[in-house]
Amino acid sequence: MKPETATTWWLTGLPGSGKTTLAQALAAALRERGEPACVIDGDELRTGLCKDLGFDEASRAENVRRAAHLAHMLNANAIHAVVAMVSPASAARAAAYATIGVERCQEIHVSTPLEICEQRDPKGLYAKARTNQLTQMTGIQAAYEAPVAPTLRIDTSQTKLPAVVQQLLRA
Repeated sequence: MKPETATTWWLTGLPGSGKTTLAQALAAALRERGEPACVIDGDELRTGLCKDLGFDEASRAENVRRAAHLAHMLNANAIHAVVAMVSPASAARAAAYATIGVERCQEIHVSTPLEICEQRDPKGLYAKARTNQLTQMTGIQAAYEAPVAPTLRIDTSQTKLPAVVQQLLRA
């Protein structure tokens, strides 16, 4: 694969919407085709590269900026990047796509409804936010700006994982 054909799939959506699951499945499918792929997961970034950041607007924008820079570097080295981040602000996402290169970036809105995300609540974050033990929770106390015209809009409560991966590969 040539560096100019490397793609970034930017999966954005509420916490618990299925971004990480989709990212891992897409990366596995790409690797099965012999194409190198790296998942850039927002939660993983916050345990290392971005552990110095909070959850205020400026910190969230910086988190997105760092992920975009990493995706750009991977793409420049002929590696697909699959980014799984809440990335709630449309302006931060637009800046990320400009960094990566709009022509190689696919915006994927994982549009699973808030009610489903709260039911899943794999980390217990929504429960903590509802009892005010956690502040600045996206979807509860902090806004999420849904993409206006994403490449794909996927509700993981309505579509099976293998079908979604095929849609992503065709995006």
